Amino acid sequence: MFRNAYVLLMLTMLMWGGNAVAGKLAVGHISPMLLTSLRWLMAFLIMLAIGLPQLRRDWTLVRRNLLFLLALGTVGFTIFNVALYSALTFTTAINASIEQAGMPLIIFVANFLLYRMGVSIGQILGFSISIVGVALTATHGDLSRLAELDVNLGDALMLLAIIFYGGYTVALRHRPAIHWKSFMLVLSAGATLSSLPFLLWEGARDAIIWPDTTGWSIAVFTALFPSILSQVFYLKGVEIIGSNRAGLFVNLVPIFGTLLSIVIIGEDFHPYHAVALLMVLGGIWLAEQSGRKRASR
Repeated sequence: MFRNAYVLLMLTMLMWGGNAVAGKLAVGHISPMLLTSLRWLMAFLIMLAIGLPQLRRDWTLVRRNLLFLLALGTVGFTIFNVALYSALTFTTAINASIEQAGMPLIIFVANFLLYRMGVSIGQILGFSISIVGVALTATHGDLSRLAELDVNLGDALMLLAIIFYGGYTVALRHRPAIHWKSFMLVLSAGATLSSLPFLLWEGARDAIIWPDTTGWSIAVFTALFPSILSQVFYLKGVEIIGSNRAGLFVNLVPIFGTLLSIVIIGEDFHPYHAVALLMVLGGIWLAEQSGRKRASR
């Protein structure tokens, strides 16, 4: 069962790494708010087509938790992606990679403050090792570059993004016992509706960039993979091993983002990429082993 969670979470992080690359490629082809709205509108229509019968069966429980579910869609889907896509127009890939790696720490802290959920020494050590691996990738093998990082609006937006998605992850423990189709249908509806004010704001500023062929391709990709498949996989992973242990896998996002950039954009692969990948995977393995022992106790 744990192995299934690991596979699902690794595939999730691969798609999230692809989302970050897509967000960077979207600059100049489709504006951030329009991309967010189109992405979730398409995801909603897909889920409506495949999930409406299931939603009817789950409606009694859905109606009882409707506001909570809509809030999850707003926080985890809309605000996170609005902040992410906007940040990529301001900040560097180095900054964004390091900042995304802070999400597991936010999850740990939130779980401790809200539920007094402790972490083991092994989890802390594994988290630290994986963070160093991420930093090694983000600084291109030279950790001294950390001292040269500039903080700008993009960095602040990335911090906002990881705080909100960390909160979404922790809140998943309270989701009602409904089918994933009903869950994703309602959350994508909430994400679509809550994205409209951001789109109107972008239009009022005359900042909308209507999609060209590349923009439409990016919108379709983000609707199918980061919006639907990855979210379902993430739900299942959190359900199996819990948010603390699942959240640590987020450290794979910068690694996968780097590897995808090499394949898609043509960046060079360096030895520090291999070292960083081993550190991140090793850190996750160490933290997960410790987490399993703690859970069994």
